[in-house]
Amino acid sequence: MSRPPASRRDDIRAAALELFTRRGYEATTMADIGAGVGIRGPSLYKHVTSKQDLLVEIMISTMRDLISGHHAAIATTTDPTERLRRAAEAHVRYHARHRLEAFVGTREIRSLCEPHRTEVLALRSEYEQCFRKLVNDGIAAGRFRVASARMASYAILDLGMGVVVWYRDDGELTEDALVWQYAEFALRIVGAAPS
Repeated sequence: MSRPPASRRDDIRAAALELFTRRGYEATTMADIGAGVGIRGPSLYKHVTSKQDLLVEIMISTMRDLISGHHAAIATTTDPTERLRRAAEAHVRYHARHRLEAFVGTREIRSLCEPHRTEVLALRSEYEQCFRKLVNDGIAAGRFRVASARMASYAILDLGMGVVVWYRDDGELTEDALVWQYAEFALRIVGAAPS
């Protein structure tokens, strides 16, 4: 069976994402998603196999984008402080630009069926380990002073997740100002020594 045109599938994904954010996964039906793109519920199955598949696609692509963005952000420097700054900036910027994906990714983990739940949890763990490694590298280099690299990495991850709740493009802070300030917070979390 051929895959539907990307634009139609993208429209369906966008409608599902908006509904999962506003109503929650469990309260959203395929008919609701179809109505969001002007397709009757049964006809929607010509384009997607299930509501679960839409959720899985959203959550896995979100985690892969975060991991990829992390690696790209730190690729051109070896300085521990700069690496953590860049990783935190990429993390917060992603969350500012993809608030719905991040919100659904955090709230709807419970709605995933196996084996997808395990796959998403493994990707989340991999992403956390990326930050923990940066913190441990900074500690080993004598640049960070923090008792627990694990707690520090969780706190830095929470910075981005908090942005989802309150940040708005038309708010008092520009995206760049937000990203810069939150990167400073991340460095304070680890007690970064001046470069």
